[in-house]
Formats: sequence, structure tokens, C-alpha cells
Amino acid sequence: MSFSSDTKAELIRLPFERDCCILTELSALTQTTGSLSFHGGGRISVSWQVENAALARRIFRMLKDGLGFAPSLHFVQVARLGGRRTCVLTVEEAEAPRLLTLLRMMEPDENGSPVLKRTLPRPQVTRACCRRAYLRGAFLGAGAISNPDKCYRLEIAARDEALCGLAEKQFARCGIAADHYIRRGIPVISLTDAQSIADALTVMGATQSLMKLENIRITRQMRGAANRAANCDEHNTERQLTAAQQQVEAIKLLAIHRGLFTLPPALREIAELRLEHPDASLEELGQFRDPPLSKSGVSGRMRRLMREAEEEFGTRDPG
Repeated sequence: MSFSSDTKAELIRLPFERDCCILTELSALTQTTGSLSFHGGGRISVSWQVENAALARRIFRMLKDGLGFAPSLHFVQVARLGGRRTCVLTVEEAEAPRLLTLLRMMEPDENGSPVLKRTLPRPQVTRACCRRAYLRGAFLGAGAISNPDKCYRLEIAARDEALCGLAEKQFARCGIAADHYIRRGIPVISLTDAQSIADALTVMGATQSLMKLENIRITRQMRGAANRAANCDEHNTERQLTAAQQQVEAIKLLAIHRGLFTLPPALREIAELRLEHPDASLEELGQFRDPPLSKSGVSGRMRRLMREAEEEFGTRDPG
């Protein structure tokens, strides 16, 4: 299973909290997977179509055990999805008005009869527990999360701007900054940094997936640190070899045009050591001397030696 499937499987197994949370999560699932069917005489039924059988069971339990409805369940083959079988749950016309009223899609008219006011739920998300439930339902219905080994990305594909705005608002109220964009005409809410995704998993209740994410995140950070250190060492080595080569060329010019015997004894000694050990670091050059000389001591003498060469050949082409 993918990381996204594992995360959803963990969320589906979570126990239900309060009645308000059941209704809020169901509202999000209705916004993302639900639809209305209109029949003669103003009758309406509500359906949810999902590919994940475990998610279908969760919706069934919300309706039956949580809210007291008796939904029907059947399966259909969807040709456009490669013939895959999807689960369809339906609350029939007799019970639909009560459900739609709970979802704030129907409101009583002056005669007390329920009238359809909107085609999508209007959830009341006022408590922290309901925020968690709403984001969990939105993710279960239309979300996906990438494998953290490859990239950090959590997305929820909204049906319309209203759902996009509501989900983005709930993320913001949880202290999570979400972006949104349009992909093939569909608003998409997106989280693209590890900390925001970790916070989102925490809010939704996916603690096992959070631990997996953090383990992968730590491994990636350690791997990145090791790569940066290796690249730094390689860069330093290249710089060191380049500097050593320049020192060798300058000393050779001094030897040809002036003779090293004209240099002060300390500079002549370091020049001879550099010619004998052209690839050694400054610290290693100091160790070749008896008694040894510190890196700073070698560096100081080498700077003086290079100044001698610059004064002598600064206007010449070394080649």
C-alpha cells in the first residue's frame, strides 16, 4: 500500500468522538463524495460513492450507529475508472429530508415543511474537535499525500471554491498555512512542507503516519547533512589543491628568476617543503618540519612567500 493509502486506513479506523464530530465529518464527506438525486414529487435521496470499501463502512456506521439512519449499500462498475467497483451508499427519500436538515441543506418553510436551500452541506465548525473531524473527512473524501521519501505534499481536491475556502480556513485556525491553486478547473488545497504536513496529520489523528513521516524526515535530514558535508569536504579539497598548485608555480618562478637562496631562511624552508610535497595541506606541511610548525605559522610564511612572488612577477604573465 502507498503512504497515502496507509494514512487513510489509519484515519478510517479511528473511533468516533462526539455526535457533533460525526455530523461534521459526514458533512465533509458529503461535500467531497456525496450527491443528490431528485425524484418525482419533490422527493430527494442522498448518495455517497467511494472506491474504498473501508471508507464506505465508516460512512455506513456514521449514518446508522451515529445518526440513526438506515442506508442501503450496493456496488457499481465504473467504466471510466478501468472497470473498478465502487461502493454506493444511499439514504432514500423517506429519510433524506431529516438528514439534509441535519446537514443544513434543508430548512423549514413557513408551513414547517423542509425545503432544499443548498446542494452542499453547510457544517458548523466551531469546536476544535469538529475542526479535526472536518479536515479528516475532507482528506478521506478527496485527499492524497505523497510518499515523504520522494517529496512533501498533501492535497485535497475540492469540488468548488466554497469547500476550498472552508478547508483552508480550518487549516489556518489550526495554525497551518495552506496554499491553493486550480488544476484542470478544480480547486486544490496544498501543503508542501514537512512541518505543515506533520501538523495536519496530528490534527487529523494519524499518529502512526506522523511517526513514519518524522522517521523519514530525520533520515532525509541526516542524509542531506552528510551529503553537504561530503560536498564541502570535496570543495575544500579542490580549493586546497588549487591553492597548492598556485604556490608551487610561484615558487618555481622565484627559483628560476631569483634563486631560492635569495629568500629569508624561514621562507626558503617553507618553499622547499612545498616543492617536495605539492599536494600536502598547510597543516601537513607544518608536520614535515622539525620541529613541527603550526598551520597558522605555515600560513603566515606562505602568505609572505606569495607576496614576494607577486612583487616580483605581478606584472608578468606566469605562463
